[in-house]
Amino acid sequence: MHGWIILDKPLGLGSTQAVAAVKRNLRSAGFGKVKVGHGGTLDPLATGVLPIALGEATKLCGRMLDASKTYDFTISFGTETSGLDAEGQVVATSYHRPTMKELAAVLPNFTGQIEQIPPTYSAIKIDGKRAYDRARAGEVIEMKSRAVTVHDISVGHAERVSTAVTGVPESFIQRDDLLNTVTLTADVSKGTYIRSLARDIAHALGTVGHVSMLRRTRAGPFALESAISLDKLNAFGQGAAQEDIILPIEAGLVDIPALDLSPEQARAVQQGRVLTGIAMKDGLHWARGADLRPLALVQNIDGILKTVRGFNLIL
Repeated sequence: MHGWIILDKPLGLGSTQAVAAVKRNLRSAGFGKVKVGHGGTLDPLATGVLPIALGEATKLCGRMLDASKTYDFTISFGTETSGLDAEGQVVATSYHRPTMKELAAVLPNFTGQIEQIPPTYSAIKIDGKRAYDRARAGEVIEMKSRAVTVHDISVGHAERVSTAVTGVPESFIQRDDLLNTVTLTADVSKGTYIRSLARDIAHALGTVGHVSMLRRTRAGPFALESAISLDKLNAFGQGAAQEDIILPIEAGLVDIPALDLSPEQARAVQQGRVLTGIAMKDGLHWARGADLRPLALVQNIDGILKTVRGFNLIL
């Protein structure tokens, strides 16, 4: 059992719980003990694409963690919370609401390489302990700024301020160009915290805000189109067909080129030997033999081909 299950993770389910659900359903479907891992944590308050690797595909989890990801997220202006999400304690408020014109003016400042301070409630380790564990214990934590990359950010839906917004002065409500919430789409590098991005955008607009909706629509080569619901996963565990549930291991390699090897070259790669003299571009490739099954991840640098990670796929 080697390949991928791409789960459309529902709200409230943690990544570890999602992996446990996959293991449970695999056992129920008669597959016995299968090595399972996920390709990037997704918070319980977030939904969307969670790649779960099976068998030899778990060797690609590190690569999946390094992949860029795309998120839809909603910023609710006016309140900032301790966790920068909908469940945190309110730590700051503001009557100010931005306009779409102001938003459009600041967004270019949040593309390319930027510096951001991760949320206090995050899984980053500080002196061996998770930041969120220290925060919950009442410790005052100073999170260090780090560089991340926002490849692209764009505006989706926006909700205007209306009389339904409580606590906002009448002078604000009378304007029809102020935003109460805005939903953005961002394509980001590994290590980017969307909650921090939302906080910093709100601050740049002269107000505060928090993430009230977060949905991952892509992780590396996997998009929502290939994701299945938890209900469909559970149906598989109860005897439903395997079709469209488990994707082949090479589904996680479609974003890099394949390299076809002769039988002799294939044996060399499987044995971890260095190859030379193959006409190919520098960079990462996945090697395959005559039967087209993945043999290894290989790296070509200046005509020298080395095995990065081998796959032990028994047919």
